Amino acid sequence: AEYLASIFGTEKDKVNCTFYFKIGACRHGETCTRIHNKPTFSQTIVLLSMYKSPAATAAVLDPAGLGVPQHSDTELQTHFDTFFEDVFVEVEDKYGEIDEMNVCDNLGDHLMGNVYIKFVKESSAAPCVEALNNRWYNGHPIKAELSPVTDFREACCRQYEMGECSRAGFCNFMHLKPISKDLRRKLYGRKMKEMRRSPSSDSSTEKKKKKKKKKHKANHKLSGRLYM
Repeated sequence: AEYLASIFGTEKDKVNCTFYFKIGACRHGETCTRIHNKPTFSQTIVLLSMYKSPAATAAVLDPAGLGVPQHSDTELQTHFDTFFEDVFVEVEDKYGEIDEMNVCDNLGDHLMGNVYIKFVKESSAAPCVEALNNRWYNGHPIKAELSPVTDFREACCRQYEMGECSRAGFCNFMHLKPISKDLRRKLYGRKMKEMRRSPSSDSSTEKKKKKKKKKHKANHKLSGRLYM
């Protein structure tokens, strides 16, 4: 029993799927000869194939680039940043504080467009999955489930991070799409400010904060595309 526990999720484990354990997805899907142990509790959720990248769609539908309109790098980054902020703000405001959120830039069906959200508290994950499975984004139903991924360093392709992955978008490890520096400061910077702020701040400051957050939510609802 100790030996089986020590090899669980490693290459030596011939029963459980190593890829599913590490990245929460497997290219063989339901036909995999090894077991996919889906968690009953986790800090992390995955929104399957949620991000529809114009570049990824074009690469799959028209690999030669002959008939699909091309987009500039700036247009693609703006498209991605808008999506990322939509989802991040909506999920954090409604379901709980986010530790980190990552989106796959892979082209393989089992990873393409997957959005991984790791919450600060495990108790936020399951209610979020239940709620999002009854919601739509940009005309498509959201498919959410708990994910076994907790350490994204183990799930990511190290060669890709160094610009050396030979398998390009069809790699079986995560290729994470980066958000812009400005958006990172905006989303994660506000959390650092809140942590540094004294808990004994006066009531007027708290009122201003709530008013600002309320205004942000109202503006976000106008631009967002998450629907009940």
